Amino acid sequence: MQESVLSARRSPPFPEEEDGDDESKTRKQASFAARISKHARLVSGSHCLVVSLSLLLLLVVACFLFSRSRPVICVSGYDSIARNALFGANLEGLATDFGSLGVPWCRSKHGKTVEWTTKDLVKGLEEFVPIYETRPIKNNKFGMGFDHSFGLWFMARWIKPDLMIESGAFKGHSTWVLRQAMPETWIISLSPRHPGKYLKKGPAYVDANCTYFTGKDFLDFGSVNWVSVMRKHGISDLSRVLVFFDDHQNELKRLKQALKAGFQHLIFEDNYDTGTGDHYSLRQICDQSYIRGGGHSCFRDSDEARIRMKRKRFWEKAVDIDELCGKGEAWWGVRGYMRDDFNHSNKAISYAEHFQNSRFVESMLDVYWELPPVAGPSLTHQTRYDPARAPDPIIEDGRYGLFQRLGLARLGNSVFNGYTQMVYLQISTPTS
Repeated sequence: MQESVLSARRSPPFPEEEDGDDESKTRKQASFAARISKHARLVSGSHCLVVSLSLLLLLVVACFLFSRSRPVICVSGYDSIARNALFGANLEGLATDFGSLGVPWCRSKHGKTVEWTTKDLVKGLEEFVPIYETRPIKNNKFGMGFDHSFGLWFMARWIKPDLMIESGAFKGHSTWVLRQAMPETWIISLSPRHPGKYLKKGPAYVDANCTYFTGKDFLDFGSVNWVSVMRKHGISDLSRVLVFFDDHQNELKRLKQALKAGFQHLIFEDNYDTGTGDHYSLRQICDQSYIRGGGHSCFRDSDEARIRMKRKRFWEKAVDIDELCGKGEAWWGVRGYMRDDFNHSNKAISYAEHFQNSRFVESMLDVYWELPPVAGPSLTHQTRYDPARAPDPIIEDGRYGLFQRLGLARLGNSVFNGYTQMVYLQISTPTS
């Protein structure tokens, strides 16, 4: 019995010992393989880590070198709206986010554009800043600020007309700007009130070489006998005349009147964006779905709606979907209305009519060019217009050295708050 008990506690017989030996060998082999596998994983992991760190270092160096030339944010080059929706508030207030909600430009008949370049504009700024500092009306509230003053001066000087016409003079600041551009050229000014009337309350400008249709002699642009006026001033070539509109009238109406009179070079001061302003503008007319950057959706859960809502926190003139869209999801013009005469007149128009207005404008357009903002908001500190609906500025954000060298840093911030997409047009009779 004792033997049997001892036998039970003995080691297994030989075959079992062989099995034990085999198991022992298997364990040793598994342990060795595990060590090899672990070593391989360590080597592979180290290699991946080195590669990852190298790529990260290259990316950081690339961003640093590129940022030396201009300020950027290293993000993927996806569509602007999708990118903004992805990053949310991190990008909504960026001053460099120009054009992200679209900048619809009217299409010209033959794709022609202006002759001047950004370099010409920068050179013009250098010359104009000292001129602007001598302006007689320092506080031109409700009138043109620096951006549009520069635009009018630059274009008038470039075109070099034989006669200049302005519809809407207010205190005379635009008359003064035209005079600085063309010292010897005669000006015709149409305005309900003579600028001299404002002298009783403060600064104003009255030009000696100007024919004023004001006060009792006031005539609306569309009521003037331009054939007689041109003959009186010795003008036979109407392509040598520049017409400047700052009268807050329906721009489609003014365009038709100018075309009928035979004028070709037009500048509109207040080219209001869709959903804003007190009159139907060229920008509104050309805000169409078939034009790049044009057209809108009134769907309140869209990317555009979310972005517009967030941008309202940053820009005074930003328009959200509720402001953009009216009854029946009408977004064209101002909530489906064609405004006129300082918003004293409103006419509801269908989208079909709005579409036909755009096609008509395109049929007579030889050139369409919107003046870009003079500089980015981080330089000018403007808080009104939304960069997401504006073209790239002449001086981009971050280029403070150039901004300062041109003398722009000497100007007060308030003079940069009046940008409303001033536009230059060259028109001709529609081709059949």
